[in-house]
Amino acid sequence: METESYVKLLIENKVGYIEFFHPNRNSMPSDILSQLQETIFEAGNNDAINVIVLKSGGDRTFCAGASFNEVIAVNDAEKGESFFSGFAHVINAIRKCPKLIIGRVQGKSVGGGVGLAAATDFCLATKYASIRLSELSIGIGPFVIEPAVSRKIGLAAMSQMTIDAETFFSAEWAKEKGLYADVFETVEALDGAVKVLAEKLSTYNPEALKQMKTVFWEGTQHWDALLIERAKISGKLVLSDFTKSTLKRFR
Repeated sequence: METESYVKLLIENKVGYIEFFHPNRNSMPSDILSQLQETIFEAGNNDAINVIVLKSGGDRTFCAGASFNEVIAVNDAEKGESFFSGFAHVINAIRKCPKLIIGRVQGKSVGGGVGLAAATDFCLATKYASIRLSELSIGIGPFVIEPAVSRKIGLAAMSQMTIDAETFFSAEWAKEKGLYADVFETVEALDGAVKVLAEKLSTYNPEALKQMKTVFWEGTQHWDALLIERAKISGKLVLSDFTKSTLKRFR
């Protein structure tokens, strides 16, 4: 079993598979966020790749969101903004990548992990891929990821998840709301479907795919500034006594 975190890129049949992993339920410390941003940029500019698949290692959790240990260690607003900007940079890298990105979600997602799934252009999952936005319950809020999640599932569903912060919403619910295009019984079935779709797309006209991606993301050009503004809000809130004492219970 893997014990070291990583981000890696594997190219197969013109598909670039970007995989991230962290031994603590694929949570995201700053270094992993930074590597992920760079790898998405690199894959987007690699002529050997026509389509990208975003996935995580392990067979249980897709992504547990922000690294609690790193969040607890934040002791000033600047460090807070810097940490939460990591998610902003990854979402913007996905948005600006000239290639379509398929999400492969094998298990649960919390917080920032839901944001990652929502930012992909097309997302497939297993029936175990339930989702939760727990931020309000720990004294912050899903500010950085909100534009990506609302864009995909609508403000009503986003609000429902944010307010019902301690509930996991099922993969079927996420499919109904438009986060997942399809849900599969097993990881094997998911991987088969992802491979078939990605390899089929990789044979299409790359210029048409690129232009289509631009159309999908029309009206989001202001996100570079918006998501950083949102990171500032989270960065300040994380310093509150409420958040500090709540997070200590999770250690």
